[in-house]
Amino acid sequence: MKEGGWKLTLAVLVLLVSTHADALFSCHMKDFIKAVQQVEDENPELEAVEVLRMLRRTAHLNDAFVQHFLPDAGSSGPELDADLSGYLQRAVQHRVLEGAREEGVVLAPDGMTVAVGPLLLGIEAGFLSTIPGRVPGLYQLTLAGDLGVSIRRRSENGEPLGIDGCWDNLTAPQVFTLSDTASTLTAAQVHGGMDGVILGKEVSAKAGESVKLSSLLTDYYLHQLDAKGMDGAPRLISRRRRELFKILVAPPVLIRQVAKSMELREKLEGRVKMEVRQKRRLMAAVKETMKEFVHVFMECPPIIARCTWGAAPYIGTPTMLSLPLTYLFIHHTASPSQPCLTFEQCSADMRSMQRFHQQTNGWDDIGYSFVAGSDGNIYEGRGWKWQGAHTGGYNSKGYGVSFIGDYTSTLPSQHAMALVRDQLASCAVAGGQLVSSYILKGHRQMVSTECPGNIFYKEITTWEHYQP
Repeated sequence: MKEGGWKLTLAVLVLLVSTHADALFSCHMKDFIKAVQQVEDENPELEAVEVLRMLRRTAHLNDAFVQHFLPDAGSSGPELDADLSGYLQRAVQHRVLEGAREEGVVLAPDGMTVAVGPLLLGIEAGFLSTIPGRVPGLYQLTLAGDLGVSIRRRSENGEPLGIDGCWDNLTAPQVFTLSDTASTLTAAQVHGGMDGVILGKEVSAKAGESVKLSSLLTDYYLHQLDAKGMDGAPRLISRRRRELFKILVAPPVLIRQVAKSMELREKLEGRVKMEVRQKRRLMAAVKETMKEFVHVFMECPPIIARCTWGAAPYIGTPTMLSLPLTYLFIHHTASPSQPCLTFEQCSADMRSMQRFHQQTNGWDDIGYSFVAGSDGNIYEGRGWKWQGAHTGGYNSKGYGVSFIGDYTSTLPSQHAMALVRDQLASCAVAGGQLVSSYILKGHRQMVSTECPGNIFYKEITTWEHYQP
């Protein structure tokens, strides 16, 4: 065979080998759990903490900062299949590549993207805890360490906090691209850190109980809701990420842990100790960043971005709103008539409504500002900035929030109503999108319609800010 032919054959073989693991496992949490299960099946003698250490070693998650809290992962141990090892390294080792491609993240069934590294570090720290409920290094390993790095860089160049992105495919995701290349702390890192805190605390509280890592992850991420939706869901599931994190972590505690992490990194890196004035400036930056963090990730509900649910492009040029707005209008979709209980179904409903609004109604986009599913999420429609097409004559004066389902003779889930009534509204006020004295009305009060349904309308008349 000629030299050129050999080179072509070799290139094809390399490509086939490098993509073999991708064909077996996508960057979906379900596939990551399958990979963990394969590691457990091939090494049945290993305890969960040893499996975690093996994953850490595979992903080279073993720097001086990590070793300050966890044992050295070492350089030797049970050998993994090359394809499996390659997949796990890509799934666990966090990095942002050229073109804003973020690796070390997976798409969870709840619709959020999760960085796997901080998740696993938190769980390992929990297993190593000797006092139930007390986990040394938990906050630093999961979230505070990365927050500290981000804050230092923000103080130097003003990088954004918690940037999200889009997957190439929602069924078998492989490539995740950030919406901004400048972020040093992505939304996926925050989600993974929060989950690491939650599950680290959980395994610590149950010290002595034998549990497989794959089972722990399955129960937390893959729980399927029944007809009651979130109202009947167990306590420990990823859809409750924000409410669980708020219970476990008080903002002042997290601020202290971030400061400690920054001091530790300086010491490990051999930096000169900061002067008092420098330290004060940095602490001011910590408090300012943490104020933003608390608002976005603890006060506001989980909001599924347009690209995550698969939105089609806006037609034409959107009209920017003049903020803050005065009104919050409540709708129901009527069609789809049934509540959606999964990210997949809610996303499909969003795409269906957008097609109807654009192709049948002739609108530029889905009409609603936001939509509440029964899966624990709020879905972004036109969002905070752009004028919607939800309440004739008042689109420039308020946000239109709809609940998926027909609520003529029944109510949305208590959880879905609380997401909008207690979290989305207060998030908008705190963020400057709604005035603090905003007025809440049902769609039927503004135009001739049955929306948001008789039973649901009666319910919202009891909500704070409702105006007859």
